[in-house]
Amino acid sequence: MKLTTRSRYGTRMLLDLAQNGGNGPVRVSEIAHRQGISVKYLEKLSRILKKAGLIRSMRGSKGGHLLAKPPSSISMGEIVRALEGDLNLVTCWTERTSCPRLKTCVTSRLWQEVSKALLERLDSMTLEELLKASTPEDATPCCE
Repeated sequence: MKLTTRSRYGTRMLLDLAQNGGNGPVRVSEIAHRQGISVKYLEKLSRILKKAGLIRSMRGSKGGHLLAKPPSSISMGEIVRALEGDLNLVTCWTERTSCPRLKTCVTSRLWQEVSKALLERLDSMTLEELLKASTPEDATPCCE
């Protein structure tokens, strides 16, 4: 499984909002500059994150984006699900009609367990925990 830029960049956007949103809304252009991500792509991600209830927007000359809830209330699983959708590694457990071999497949249970472990780990970590674990060097964009 490979996470798309949606999850990687979306997480960076939310971390940036957590770090810089204490004094009010943060403009997408500021995040784009700090994170090395295009404004257009961040605007697309912001619509998805807003719809998922993770950020809120304010219009006007002092407008921008803020986290919709405290970083301690936002799990990494919630972020990735909002940006990626279904995180199951295979569809045979979620779409039971997609595989005629489900009842006899030796590997399907393995893929289900791996998917479950991934989701549990993502759900167990909050944005706040990730923020606390970061260092000043982490502010440099990564995971291109």
